[in-house]
Amino acid sequence: MNQENLKTVAVIVAHPDDEILWTGGTILSHQEWNVIIISLCRASDTNRAPKFFQALKEINAEGKIGNLDDSADLKPLDEAEVEQAILDILPVRHYDLIITHAPSGEYTRHLRHEEIGKAVIKLWNAGKIVARELWSFAYEDGGRKYYPRPVESANIVRSLALPIWQRKYSIITETYGFDKSSWEAQTTPTTESFWQFTNPQDAMHWLNNKIAS
Repeated sequence: MNQENLKTVAVIVAHPDDEILWTGGTILSHQEWNVIIISLCRASDTNRAPKFFQALKEINAEGKIGNLDDSADLKPLDEAEVEQAILDILPVRHYDLIITHAPSGEYTRHLRHEEIGKAVIKLWNAGKIVARELWSFAYEDGGRKYYPRPVESANIVRSLALPIWQRKYSIITETYGFDKSSWEAQTTPTTESFWQFTNPQDAMHWLNNKIAS
C-alpha cells in the first residue's frame, strides 16, 4: 500500500449523519485512512446517538459525540464555548487531514454547522489543533431553491462510484432510518466537494472574507 495514502483523519461535524451526507463517500473510498469522527451534538439523543456509532462501524471509523445545544429554537453559541467543546472531545494528535463544515454551512441554513466550521478554522490557525491540511465541505442550495449541490468551482470535486454511493445511501436510509422521501435521503450527494487549505492563514483569510460578505 502506498504510504502516501495512510492518513490520520479527523472529521468534525455538528450532527450524527453529517459525516455520511457530506463526506461519507470519500471515507468509504479510502478504507486505508485512520478516521475519527467527532459529532458535537446529540450525545443525549437516545435515537440518533446509537445510530451514529453503528454508522461508524459501517465506515470503519472511530468516533465521539458531544452535547452542544441543538434544540429547535437554536440560539447562537459563544465562540469560546464551541471551540472548547471541540478541544474537549477531539483527541490531541497531529492529523494529516481535518474535514469539517464550511463557515457558511452546506444549505440555508444551520447555525451549528456555521459555528463549527468557523471554530475549526480558528483553532487550526491558533495552533490549538494541528493538521497538514483542512477540507471544508463545499455545497450550496441556492437559498433553499434546491437540494444541496456540490460547488463545481471547489478545489476538490469527486463523483462517487455507484457502489460507494449506494453504501452511503444505505447508511442514511437504513442505519439512520431516514425515509426515502426525506430531505436527508433526497439530498445524499452523488458527488462530494471540498474547499482545500494547506495553510491555516489562507483558511483564516477565507473565513474573514466569508464573515465580511
